[in-house]
Amino acid sequence: MNSIKLGLSAALAATLSLASVAQAQDQNFITIGTGGVTGVYYPTGGAICRLVNANRDDNGLRCSVESTGGSVYNVRTIRQGELTFGVVQSDVQAAAIAGTGAFSADGAYDDLRALFSIHPEPMHLMARADSGIETVADLKGHRVNIANPGSGTRVLAETLMKYSGLTDGDFSMAAELTSAEQASALCDGNIDATVWAAGLPNGSTQEATSTCDVKLIPLAGDNIDKLLAENPAYSAATIPGGMYNGNPDDIPTWGPRATLVTSAETADDEVYAVVKAVFDNFSDFQRLHPAFARLNEEEMISAGLTAKLHPGAVRYYQERGWL
Repeated sequence: MNSIKLGLSAALAATLSLASVAQAQDQNFITIGTGGVTGVYYPTGGAICRLVNANRDDNGLRCSVESTGGSVYNVRTIRQGELTFGVVQSDVQAAAIAGTGAFSADGAYDDLRALFSIHPEPMHLMARADSGIETVADLKGHRVNIANPGSGTRVLAETLMKYSGLTDGDFSMAAELTSAEQASALCDGNIDATVWAAGLPNGSTQEATSTCDVKLIPLAGDNIDKLLAENPAYSAATIPGGMYNGNPDDIPTWGPRATLVTSAETADDEVYAVVKAVFDNFSDFQRLHPAFARLNEEEMISAGLTAKLHPGAVRYYQERGWL
């Protein structure tokens, strides 16, 4: 009797194993490139994948998230066919299409396609309270993190420096730390200030302001007015007072928007499934991170999108009557 039971168990296990293999073969694997784990890009990718995977029996997709170097890296890796989707700053999206800025050597990427935009990304200039830094001009002679090469924040840092009359040679040290490294470096006294762009609120700024005495420096004035006038991919923004420990007042700033992009070569059905997963479950999506709470569909399918919409996204928006 025992041998019969064991035989049946083995046969059942083999059947289930074959069924699992068959199910896996029927599914397509997609990956979303994001950014550092302490920013908002990583949980944004996680939120999208969570909704896609919840409907995997219908859409046939298995979605995973990859922590990456950020916007510039994501665009390049999509172009190389190594990522399916990527979260990318709106200004980086525009530069990739034009083949300018960080993509001057790459050439224009005509096949970049947009799905939708996500949250605004205000610039955070964080400085140790004992550094004496009160304005952007005060960064001269200090140890400043300008973000890792390949990140969207690095592009923004260089833009801020350009319009503020600064170069990295004006700093006693120009660090190239990732978002995951900057808070500890600031609180350990290894740097005096760091530039950082992310949705509100974000883990890196929360970590820094909760661990040591850190001030958010206002980014406003004639230089910022000129920056915004000459760069339509950016807009003015405000970091609300009280959002971060030790910073009770509203902080004027500026920044781009986060966007979700892919290649023109990505299958229409895959893009359709991703877009449908988000917008068919929009209230659930908004609850997955505080940065999503104020989003609305109309803005998300138009704001910050320089790249053409992918046909799979267009199909869904037309079905909803939004286009």
